Amino acid sequence: MTARALPTVPVLHSEWIKIRSLPGTLGALVAILAATVGIQVLMAVMIGPSEVARPGSDPLRLAFYGVGFGQIAAITFGTKAVACEFHNGALRTSLGAVPQRTRFYLSKIVVVGALALVAGQLSGIVTFVAGQVLMGERALGAGSPGVVRAVVGSGLYLALMMLFAAGLTAILRSGTAVLSVLIPFVLLVSFVIGDHVGGLGQYLPDRAGQLVLSTHPQGDLGPWVGLGVTALWAVAALVAGGIAVRRRDA
Repeated sequence: MTARALPTVPVLHSEWIKIRSLPGTLGALVAILAATVGIQVLMAVMIGPSEVARPGSDPLRLAFYGVGFGQIAAITFGTKAVACEFHNGALRTSLGAVPQRTRFYLSKIVVVGALALVAGQLSGIVTFVAGQVLMGERALGAGSPGVVRAVVGSGLYLALMMLFAAGLTAILRSGTAVLSVLIPFVLLVSFVIGDHVGGLGQYLPDRAGQLVLSTHPQGDLGPWVGLGVTALWAVAALVAGGIAVRRRDA
């Protein structure tokens, strides 16, 4: 990669302006925090401390239950941020301003990735604090096993799922196609697989990444290795998306 392909401040700023001005895109970013925290608080109110005390339950996993719903908003944000380029000749306009396609693509990914990481990390912190306030004497503390790892990992996981969606959108050039495939995938496939964590199922991007939210992850992957598997899915999608942007007609 040459210096001409690297993002520059003006290009990064232009991508931020796009995200800020596009209808619904900034709302999807805010929804990452709202959905994650809102579902977590609702769950904590409904089950209370009694569920945490049940034998076999994982208090750490329950403390980040809302992340499973926040990832839908993260996927939506990543999809909308890239899909806007494939409507009404927007990509031709963008490439007219930034002719170097690799620079244009990397700049977009850097901006949306940074925003998703901040939103995801903030969601992880607020989700944990808000949920544990309602757990009374069963509440986990910052020093409880796995808490720091789960707080950091939840933000990274949400950002990686967003990047995965962004890469797929660059490949398919359709936000509708990506959302209609990816959202049912993360909601239904994991549900169908259930507790069968062995075999290839544990390498699915959502199941692997969410191991970082468990006290004692089951299966062959550890918490950080699982998150690394999700990162590989995201990198593969982004690289393929970059190739598609460079080679296809605008």
